[in-house]
Amino acid sequence: MGCEVMQEALQEIKKGIRKGDKCLKCNRQAKVLLPYGPQKFCEKHFIELIEKRFRNTVRRYKLIKPNEKLVVAVSGGKDSLTALYLTQKFFRKTNSIVALLIDEGIRGYRDKALKFAIKNCNAWDIPYKLVKFKDEFGFSMSQIYRKMQKAKQNLGSACAFCGTLRRTLINKYSKRLKADKLITGHNLDDELQSILMNACDNDLVRFLRCGPVSGVKSFTQFVQRIKPLCEIPENEIMLYADYVGIEYYSACCPFRSEAKRNAYRKVLNSLERAYPGTKFSLWNFFLQVKPMLLESKQFKMLELKECKLCSEPTVSEICDACKKLKLLRKL
Repeated sequence: MGCEVMQEALQEIKKGIRKGDKCLKCNRQAKVLLPYGPQKFCEKHFIELIEKRFRNTVRRYKLIKPNEKLVVAVSGGKDSLTALYLTQKFFRKTNSIVALLIDEGIRGYRDKALKFAIKNCNAWDIPYKLVKFKDEFGFSMSQIYRKMQKAKQNLGSACAFCGTLRRTLINKYSKRLKADKLITGHNLDDELQSILMNACDNDLVRFLRCGPVSGVKSFTQFVQRIKPLCEIPENEIMLYADYVGIEYYSACCPFRSEAKRNAYRKVLNSLERAYPGTKFSLWNFFLQVKPMLLESKQFKMLELKECKLCSEPTVSEICDACKKLKLLRKL
């Protein structure tokens, strides 16, 4: 479902261009229409627009400082590889960069995606670290999914297990790599889907974790996560990657149909189609509301601590990853 919606969104910025339509910045034939402007760009100036947004986001939110070690979480898809490409393009002279690759063990999917990740790391001369679910947890994601299917109880979606365990490994190995910042490829659509989901679930803590910097409380066991693509729509990242020649894996995860965010993706794209600019309006609304919510009594009561089992950061005695692993071992 998600891939089909994404393809529709990509076509929307390509259609509507007629022969003779000029780029906003020059007299070349326009190739891209951004309806929320509306603005039309040729290929060259569209690339410049995306790169300018990336740099402005880094500058506006002070995401990267000189000499910081940057670990980039890379899956092999368009977003993470675009984040890695732009990071090395603009910061390799001032910062040390390492790619962190997580192999969840999803047969026929992650193994193919990681080939693209490794190929690009080698092409851009970026060292990488590959970590596998099977080695760390004793289960691949395919094995976890089979366990969940056989269970007599409702354990939730495969995505919930995968996301929790993946985030744990990303933080764990970012610390081992001595990262100052962890860069993820979250785009504007990713952030808005999370914002809307958490608002509908009345989950204040996860709601406040959204934004250019993940998390809102510093903790020695937590590597600060930054999202330099958070103000760029997903379809524009896909088109940028195609224009600059980034080779990425485009197939969807076989478990993606279970993801709750599919419904929110569809709603947001429908609203954007009907009312261009809705996504940016919702994003700016969130940025205005977040500082006020950070002062709420409910949020101030929450403190991060070390998990008693693995020492990773958590708001409870046992982290969610350890709870899920304990449940899986019982099945």
